[in-house]
Amino acid sequence: MPEKTTGDKPGERVAKVMARAGIASRRAAEAMIAAGRVSVNGAAISSPALNVSLRDKITVDGQPLPGRARTRLFRYHKPRGLVTTHSDPQGRPTIFAKLPKRLPRLISVGRLDLNSEGLLLLTNDGGLARALELPSTGWERRYRVRALGRVTQNALDGLKRGVAVAGVRYGPIEAALDREQGANVWLTVSLREGKNREVRRVLEHLGLKVNRLIRIAYGPFELGDLEDGTVAEVETDELRKRLGPELAAQAGADFTGPLEAEERTRSPRHSGARPQGREAGIQKQARDPRLDSGSPLRGSRNDSKKRRRRPDRAGGPRPARPRPH
Repeated sequence: MPEKTTGDKPGERVAKVMARAGIASRRAAEAMIAAGRVSVNGAAISSPALNVSLRDKITVDGQPLPGRARTRLFRYHKPRGLVTTHSDPQGRPTIFAKLPKRLPRLISVGRLDLNSEGLLLLTNDGGLARALELPSTGWERRYRVRALGRVTQNALDGLKRGVAVAGVRYGPIEAALDREQGANVWLTVSLREGKNREVRRVLEHLGLKVNRLIRIAYGPFELGDLEDGTVAEVETDELRKRLGPELAAQAGADFTGPLEAEERTRSPRHSGARPQGREAGIQKQARDPRLDSGSPLRGSRNDSKKRRRRPDRAGGPRPARPRPH
């Protein structure tokens, strides 16, 4: 008889344990459970309201849960034209298909939409991803925005009180008018909620049409001079310092574990399919020493050829990272 497990026993919720093992975000883990893909001690479960301990044996799609790896965080300069997902039903290119092959399995901290670019944080720890996404964490997201139209600083200052758009209430937003460029304006926008398409919708409410949106900071982590399409790891000591003891405890971060989880080559994916092709290569490749040094790695494009900068839509060369004027 399999060992029984109840929701009242000490331990942690099974979806939380799955998230910390890097299987998926907690929400996606709960969906896996509801789909009957998760078993505990040999018995399939259908509810995430279940506590498990270290003695319990968890399997997903018949494969054992990989042993937990050290909590890691990466800065990624997302280009325009990629969706922030592992697979896209419309067949659009995804960020995870463009990441370097030697990275561990990662999930994103929040999202940037198809036409947005800039800093995207990636982690192997679902618990950390969830903690950093929560509005209660209070981390500021800062953007450089180019928009078609005209606006006054006085109108932008009104956003500090929050605003309701189409029945959705948005919290306080700090926005500064940096300069005018032809028919466009450049703004710096800071917010702490990060609701879906928040910047675009709020500025549209002011009569502006956003045509370029670049995230330059997420909490204490900045885009800096990270080039388009590259990724760099945040060193463990810096990550521990930036999170602080309270947030690290809330996320359940582990800074002492091995870099790679046990049985990672057997771990399931979001889709439930076993890794094949390029994804299998990511898991089997030796770790690149540049990841320990924080040096950036390029994606899967042909990096032996010098890439030409895309032209800016307003004309002229496209800057690597627009700066306030």
